[in-house]
Amino acid sequence: MTRTDPPTHGDERTMLLAYLAYHRETLRQKAGGLDAAQLATALPPSAMTLGGMVKHIGLVENSWLRDRFAGDGLSEPWASVDWDADYDWDWNSAKDDSPEQIWALYEQMIADADAVIAGAQLDDHAAKPSRSGAPMSLRWILLHLIEEYARHNGHADLIRESIDGATGE
Repeated sequence: MTRTDPPTHGDERTMLLAYLAYHRETLRQKAGGLDAAQLATALPPSAMTLGGMVKHIGLVENSWLRDRFAGDGLSEPWASVDWDADYDWDWNSAKDDSPEQIWALYEQMIADADAVIAGAQLDDHAAKPSRSGAPMSLRWILLHLIEEYARHNGHADLIRESIDGATGE
């Protein structure tokens, strides 16, 4: 997999989307090419797995962009999940999915998120307010997504190295 470094200059939207793309590709690089058993391997004492992480990030993209920003609610499969029964369903259910299912869901959520982003401006407000009740802009949501990816990509580094020794940026 190839990953393109973000540009060193550009307008704000270009920079934000380039960094989001960079972190998406980093996750693909860290979790890609693994079989079902490898995607379900945790690095104790954490129960976190790469398969769960990919599925979780798919939910994160859908939750922030389709649900909170666009106001359309969660897409499937998230909309049908009993989150009260398993708050970490995205993480926990990944072990029951094939690598193809995990990646197809992730790519579907990315394509949907990109469609929401394409139809909005950075200063547009989300349909749903923040936890504090303040409005959220698309700009804020994109920054949050970049932060979420950066944090989990760090986790992915450690988990991947523990699985097969693969390391890298």
